[in-house]
Amino acid sequence: MIRSRWLSILLAVLPASAFADSAMPEAPLANSQLADPAKEAAAKELMFSIRCLVCQGQSIADSDAEMAGDMRALIRSKVQAGERPEAIRKWLVERYGNWVSYDPPLDATTAPLWIAPILLVGIGLFLARGRFRRKS
Repeated sequence: MIRSRWLSILLAVLPASAFADSAMPEAPLANSQLADPAKEAAAKELMFSIRCLVCQGQSIADSDAEMAGDMRALIRSKVQAGERPEAIRKWLVERYGNWVSYDPPLDATTAPLWIAPILLVGIGLFLARGRFRRKS
């Protein structure tokens, strides 16, 4: 009885995942390049330094997520309109927070991200030094 309930729930939920993709058309500049190669290069450089909010492990240049496509289109349209990449980055950080950037600034909230690796390497070297000293 319990197995049949779980099976019916599973069979009801699995087909729903097939419809999880959006039916919205893709953004106009999501996967097409700008006509001006210099502007496209500036946009690409910025896209590789912005984190995909859906994938979280990829830049928006590498991601196939719909939101990454929208962000690529947004960046290309702003670059095409003449905005500087630094201004676009600043706008994205203001909108989505420092986490959207692969190079977050050093401030009170990101200090652990910058200090922890240095601290862990220091502790590791201290422990290794003590370990090697005992063996000799």
